[in-house]
Amino acid sequence: MEYRIIHKTRYVYSESVSLCHNEVRLIPRNLPFQTVIARRVNVEPKPSAFGERDDFFGNRVCYFSIEKPHKELLVSVTSQVRVTPAAVPDPELSLPWEDAKKRIAEDRVLADDCQFSLDSPLIASGKALQDYALPSFSPQRPLMAAARDLMCRIHRDFEFRPGFTSVSTPLDEVLKHRRGVCQDFAHVAVGAMRSMGLAARYVSGYLETLPPPGQERLQGADVSHAWFSVCVPDYGWLDFDPTNDIIPGEQHIITAWGRDYSDVTPLKGVIFGSGSHNLIVSVDVERRG
Repeated sequence: MEYRIIHKTRYVYSESVSLCHNEVRLIPRNLPFQTVIARRVNVEPKPSAFGERDDFFGNRVCYFSIEKPHKELLVSVTSQVRVTPAAVPDPELSLPWEDAKKRIAEDRVLADDCQFSLDSPLIASGKALQDYALPSFSPQRPLMAAARDLMCRIHRDFEFRPGFTSVSTPLDEVLKHRRGVCQDFAHVAVGAMRSMGLAARYVSGYLETLPPPGQERLQGADVSHAWFSVCVPDYGWLDFDPTNDIIPGEQHIITAWGRDYSDVTPLKGVIFGSGSHNLIVSVDVERRG
């Protein structure tokens, strides 16, 4: 499946900004099952400095500076991506989760993946997360089956409620109120997996959304999406989407991954100025064939 993705982020400032430095993580990754055919990054006003690099996790990062007064900032990223998802193995045939835990901790081949079993800035494993995870992790249960069950439970137990949380809402508050958005559900899942000694990472990207039958597709109505991925020894990483209760396939486009949202923030930076700002984001995920 081939997609064209247009992601526009506009900041409108109440007072003039004299200087800003920013990082953008909105270019999809090149992966065995995902190929970036073309991409373009446009910044207005025109930056005085612009560059690209790969971060620690291999995500493509654009960075730029604007060194003249401005009251608006527009960052537009257009990507054309082909997705060919790999076949998903039978979850019941994966190794028991206890064996996976031991392999992740001791196997040198998995040394890089072990970092995803540790606490991160926005996810601290603890008793509450472990208590929530335990019903999915019965003794000797296959790891993939346990992760799939955890995904299904989060989808069932948590209410999708935009506006109830923000990027700064603590994870224990999400667990307490059982409400939030895809970012929160991915954090709960990652924290629950880590609380069991397993390796899980936060994945950001896009999900193709289709309008109800008989209705036209609205431009700019799509959104960024988030889900989680689990390290399965002898297989690799397998993704799970608790918001939609599905294993991601050709309708999911991966942009970046990291320990949690703080590693993959789509646009972040510092500005020199005063006053408030309005943020306007629009996303289009258009199927091309």
